[in-house]
Amino acid sequence: MEIEQIEILEFLKRHSPFQELPAGQLLQVALSIDIGYFKAGSEILRFNAPLNALHLIRSGAVETFRRNGDLYNRLSAGGIFGEQGLLRGGKVRFPASALEDTLIYFIPNEVFQQLFDENEFFADYVEVGDSERRKTSKASTQARADLLGATVATLLSREPVTISTDANVWQAAQLMTEQKVSSLLILDAKQHLTGIITDKDIRARLVAPGLKSETPVTDIMSANPVTIEQQQYIFEAMMLMLRHNLHHLPVVKQQHTVGVIAISDIIRFESQSSLYVVSRIFRQQTVAELQALVPDVHACFVRMVNEDANSQMIGSAMAAIGRSFKQRLLELAEAELGPPPVPYCFLALGSMARDEQLILTDQDNALILDNRFDPAQHNSYFQQLATFVCDGLAACGYSYCTGKIMATNPEWRQPLKVWQQYFQNWIAQPSAERLLHSSIFFDIDGVWGQTQWAEQLQQLVSRQAQKHPLFLASMTRNALSRTPPLGFFKDFVMEQDGKQNNSLNIKRRGTAPFVDLIRIHALAIGATDSNSFSRLQQIIAAKVLPQGRGEDLRDAFEVIAMTRIRHQAAALRQGSEPDNNVLPEQLSEFERKHLKEAFQVLSNAQKFLKFHFKA
Repeated sequence: MEIEQIEILEFLKRHSPFQELPAGQLLQVALSIDIGYFKAGSEILRFNAPLNALHLIRSGAVETFRRNGDLYNRLSAGGIFGEQGLLRGGKVRFPASALEDTLIYFIPNEVFQQLFDENEFFADYVEVGDSERRKTSKASTQARADLLGATVATLLSREPVTISTDANVWQAAQLMTEQKVSSLLILDAKQHLTGIITDKDIRARLVAPGLKSETPVTDIMSANPVTIEQQQYIFEAMMLMLRHNLHHLPVVKQQHTVGVIAISDIIRFESQSSLYVVSRIFRQQTVAELQALVPDVHACFVRMVNEDANSQMIGSAMAAIGRSFKQRLLELAEAELGPPPVPYCFLALGSMARDEQLILTDQDNALILDNRFDPAQHNSYFQQLATFVCDGLAACGYSYCTGKIMATNPEWRQPLKVWQQYFQNWIAQPSAERLLHSSIFFDIDGVWGQTQWAEQLQQLVSRQAQKHPLFLASMTRNALSRTPPLGFFKDFVMEQDGKQNNSLNIKRRGTAPFVDLIRIHALAIGATDSNSFSRLQQIIAAKVLPQGRGEDLRDAFEVIAMTRIRHQAAALRQGSEPDNNVLPEQLSEFERKHLKEAFQVLSNAQKFLKFHFKA
């Protein structure tokens, strides 16, 4: 084999669905590949054009689109596209273009069709896997939002340090040393920006040529520097600096210079973004290295709160980070234990599945196994896999579930047919006691493996739940056991359990009852979404609530969720352990008033729930 083909083979071994192929088939693929290069912004595939190869991204990034021009997917190294067209007549179904300079491996159609016909895993992956792959990649998609949404003004921490055009380099160096800056803006007599000098300019344009320190700054400055408006996005600043190979970028507001940002500022900002955290997770090689990222997760959470992100943005980003920890731990587990003996799906449950995860959370997870699962042959492998992942999550800040709803519990590590029977029994033969600890399974998300199985269970629930009023009534009775902390005169009712005396458990008495009642309404209308806000939108559209009540629920849920989020962020800033117990006296009068109003909305919604489902 040529060196290039060896490199291709090694790349295939690192990415699904190729890494699961037998050695002979993998070698066949490596030897058949052609290579193409596409510049950023160039077209790769045009709708309805002939298609004769599966496209595998070696490096770079690609966007695919629906025929109406809407973005369909964004793919990076290891991603494949074009498979839908190859399976449906050899015509492009989803146009594609290069988001960055991109290198593509082309796998000929005849090789693709042979793999599809002969390898069950490969066929499953390419036939039903596209929507699932987009789903599991949402960690990076969601996490990119904070870098795209923050403005350059966020990075400014001081006034710009400036000097006039008639100064010399010695004076400039003195000023830079005194102010501890690595760049200096040069202003003319009218205070207009005419240039910039940096440490690098002094070294390369003064010291290296042997010029005197009395040299005017105008002789070594970069004239007419590129600038950016302070209201532009950090992402735009980053692109501008990369395009022009800049390390310092002056920031202006209505043509008035207000500061300078450096590459280091963007790196520091990005290191506290969920995108950066997610990307680092997938680069770690051990559990200990993953554990070392916990401070970065906390910093990311606090930064989003500081930037006034709403609960949906924060919950979604934290869930994306949590999924990434699970996915990386599963990669490491399979690397240690070897490939699984039968296919499986690793499930996230509860807040992670709903995209509502916060910084204080335990782990709720489970395993769906292939129906060919044989306990005598396969149980040892999956027990070790579950233990590796759950222990790893605990090390990374996701505490063990006290109710043992984890994949390490054999009850929650079962073949798909057993899971289907679980849900059928919960729905068709309900009791409040049976559903007390199983309601969490009605918020599920497949994060690894055969994630289509999770969707199959969601579809089963969607079809069956609305047909069984006794099930909905039993779920309602359990939901009503957690009431908002309001007394007869609408005063707060405090916790009286020793350590947390005179506090409000904002999760147990606030967000959790909201989640419960929203879930029940969603199940009753056959909704398939897991996120509470998405479910509410479907509930409002179905008109099952009195006019305006759905919007009230949405706003009240946000008030309570953000109170909980800000409380946890404050604890992290103070270096203390975050919890869910809010002290009313630490809230402003405004916050207390709105919190009481939100709890009253919850109370009214529970009364309607009880009446509506005859609980």
